[in-house]
Amino acid sequence: MAVIDELIKEEGEAISFGNYELGEKTKKDGFEHKGDVYKIKTFNEITKLEKNGMFVYESVPGTTVHAFKATESTVAFEVEGARDAQITLELEPETEYLVKIDDADLGEIKTNLGGKLSVSVELESNDMVKVFVQKK
Repeated sequence: MAVIDELIKEEGEAISFGNYELGEKTKKDGFEHKGDVYKIKTFNEITKLEKNGMFVYESVPGTTVHAFKATESTVAFEVEGARDAQITLELEPETEYLVKIDDADLGEIKTNLGGKLSVSVELESNDMVKVFVQKK
């Protein structure tokens, strides 16, 4: 796959966003998808997505996310980047989630009081990693 030149785009029911190859912070605000408004900030050091003014996704360093789809009980996407990344998702506070990275079961992870769930993904240039999170 490749980085998202337009920073964020629709892919059917999902969205793709981010460009970890950018040397300077770049953002796009006001992107509409399925009645929601998204804001993306991305470059090689960080990628951050907000939906309707609320935090959704962040990676350090920056990443490109493909086919991101979130429902009430699941979040699924594929991610790529130049090096290993720490990914943080905003979910329900103090809730247990089953987490899989490339179909490997990481077990149950409980979100903190703010609803944040963090996972590390091993990335090498141009490798795609599948991330699947399901509410228990």
